Amino acid sequence: MADAKPKTSPKAIKFLFGGLAGMGATVFVQPLDLVKNRMQLSGQGTKAREYKTSFHALFSILRNEGVGGIYTGLSAGLLRQATYTTTRLGIYTILFEKMTSSDGRPPNFFLKALIGMTAGAIGAFVGTPAEVALIRMTADGRLPADQRRGYKNVFNALVRITKEEGVTTLWRGCIPTMARAVVVNAAQLASYSQSKQALLDSGAQHTHALTHAHSLSVTHTLHDYVCVFSGYFRDDILCHFCASMISGLVTTAASMPVDIVKTRIQNMKMIDGKPEYKNGLEVLVRVVGKEGFFSLWKGFTPYYARLGPHTVLTFIFLEQMNRLYKTYVLDV
Repeated sequence: MADAKPKTSPKAIKFLFGGLAGMGATVFVQPLDLVKNRMQLSGQGTKAREYKTSFHALFSILRNEGVGGIYTGLSAGLLRQATYTTTRLGIYTILFEKMTSSDGRPPNFFLKALIGMTAGAIGAFVGTPAEVALIRMTADGRLPADQRRGYKNVFNALVRITKEEGVTTLWRGCIPTMARAVVVNAAQLASYSQSKQALLDSGAQHTHALTHAHSLSVTHTLHDYVCVFSGYFRDDILCHFCASMISGLVTTAASMPVDIVKTRIQNMKMIDGKPEYKNGLEVLVRVVGKEGFFSLWKGFTPYYARLGPHTVLTFIFLEQMNRLYKTYVLDV
């Protein structure tokens, strides 16, 4: 008798867990998002920079707004994950299954990259309203009291933006938001798989070095050194974390110029009935012209510090939810 087909979670559960895992990770990295957004808005136009470094920004926020201040905009961050991550995961899964051949062979790397970029762009479009609310809520504390928008939470922000500025404002900056998602997905896919393979290969090389060290009866110090490094990189969570951080460095460098365009456009106000910026290209030209070329990478440290841990935390939460679902639902 043929073995029974193993039980798997329904698609809806997979999408739900994906969104919840992203939301769980956001709770831990939200302060870094706040600092990144404040850094990108610091020194806007011809103003002097409010913050010298990311640490200066963090300590200034804590001093002026309290511990609760570093979690400003958390509700918007959670809604962004609920919309963006769930949609991206859903679209990716559907397209991946469609591109899988009848004999079960998965798509090649380039098709996976295309699927990832497409899913990222669609997810970014769906998540843009929450992104607009997030940018505005995290930016509010840096303004004088009489200029603050004062949104109570993400839903209050969405309702007020719709009433005061029109529903289309909810999708302000959706083009650079989608462009960033495409760049992030493309860079992450390529650099993560490359980094992971390089780390695993280095582990294999160290194992070979250990064997060689034994055969030559080298000193105990060298033996210990090789022992330490030979066990570092197996296909486990440590390897995933290190690969995520290397991938994050590449992804951050590639996506930040697009990200600062998105942040400035989504936070801009109307001046005498006209928007501060006409389009993304004008943002780039003005940032480079007035604030310097390297200002395109303002907030690099918190953005980078957020990317790797968020990926790893999402992965951990997702694994735990899948394990619990299997234990208490599928195996019952």
